[in-house]
Amino acid sequence: MSSEEIAIKVEHLSKMFQMYSHPQDRLKQFVVPRFQRLIGKPPKTYFREFWAMHDVSFEVKKGETVGIIGRNGSGKSTLLQLICGTLTPTWGSVQTHGRVAALLELGSGFNPEFTGRENVYLNGSVLGLSTQEIEARFDDIAAFADIGEFIEQPVKTYSSGMMVRLAFAVIAHVDADILVVDEALSVGDAVFVQRCMRFIRGFQENGTLLFVSHDVGTVVNLCRSAIWLHQGQVRETGETKTVAEAYLQYTQQEIYGEKIQLSTIKKAGRTPLEKQAAGREPLINYSVKAEVVNNLEEASGWKTDSAEIIDVRLEHVEEGIPAVFQGGESVRMIIRARAHQELDQPIIGFLVRDRLGQDLFGENTLQYTDLSPVRVGAGAEFSAEFVFFLPMLPNGNYAVMASVANGSLFTHIQHHWLHDALIINVVSSKVRWGLVGIPFDEVILRVDG
Repeated sequence: MSSEEIAIKVEHLSKMFQMYSHPQDRLKQFVVPRFQRLIGKPPKTYFREFWAMHDVSFEVKKGETVGIIGRNGSGKSTLLQLICGTLTPTWGSVQTHGRVAALLELGSGFNPEFTGRENVYLNGSVLGLSTQEIEARFDDIAAFADIGEFIEQPVKTYSSGMMVRLAFAVIAHVDADILVVDEALSVGDAVFVQRCMRFIRGFQENGTLLFVSHDVGTVVNLCRSAIWLHQGQVRETGETKTVAEAYLQYTQQEIYGEKIQLSTIKKAGRTPLEKQAAGREPLINYSVKAEVVNNLEEASGWKTDSAEIIDVRLEHVEEGIPAVFQGGESVRMIIRARAHQELDQPIIGFLVRDRLGQDLFGENTLQYTDLSPVRVGAGAEFSAEFVFFLPMLPNGNYAVMASVANGSLFTHIQHHWLHDALIINVVSSKVRWGLVGIPFDEVILRVDG
């Protein structure tokens, strides 16, 4: 990429913190090594090194939205603080092109003794606005924050939600080129989060966004690409869906520990599925054409040696109807599996996901096997059937994730997990609203009186 296209450039970024065992060691470190150098002795250190970030490099294009995921302590917040300039790197460099606005740790950048109004002026000036510009935007900032008379009270009296409201309101009105959000929306109420998401969607049209969250679904929804940080280093980068799937497998392995080893199932590489087929007409003609394609042989995921999925099918409940779906009809999802070892509490489930990897709907047998446990012997085959009304789906390709597990709600182990067991292709000439929809028998507009 040319320099004009780059919003953020990180090169070999590293950050080391000095960790002291005792408070007096800080004073010793400040005085003793200097004296030892003066008398020609090798200086002694009174701290141990902790590398929160080590040799991280990446570039973010202008107008791109990048998600950053990773476990607590992986270096996400440190990275964002280095990008924003609130921390100085031990070595390496960060270049940003444009005004940066950041919502980092809760209350960062606020003086707790100042009122909300005073902190608006303080934060606005730090972000490059003049007093006149802040005055012109103050009413909009206060309306966005919607904290009422508390804006005249000291910030130390605020709840965590109120503090985030005010902080986000400020960064939403400073005309930033680069927006950095670090896990801040998790403490907001539903109405405010929706307001923030509407702003973020609008900001994405022209601005550059770095978004950190433990909610992988939100990252998948917002971001085209993602960076997975692990122990201060970049473990994987790429398309958000791919990185999120790898991170999901990693977190599962961490939960299971050394007792269960998950082996990765690689994709065989497939072309986009664009097959079309004609179907029956619903009561209102939505011009839907949808077809389900079995993708079991090329699905990615992970597995153990205890059980595997051997077949996944979606079919009409009524017999004799072609395998073409419109939405609104009664369908049956059938998942067959084979046990390689005895399973005392087997669970079979599925999820339907859109092209971004967002979960749309799904079900599993856990609530039924909890009431009536089914034991499966080694070598036996078993299956689950799910009957439901298929929602209407907007145009595009959808993937069915299928899995077989064993255990209870809190202690189960996923023995075979396939991300793209089935592919549902949907083609329609009509506009759909929402992630999933339902067919309407009637839509009427009338003038009363």
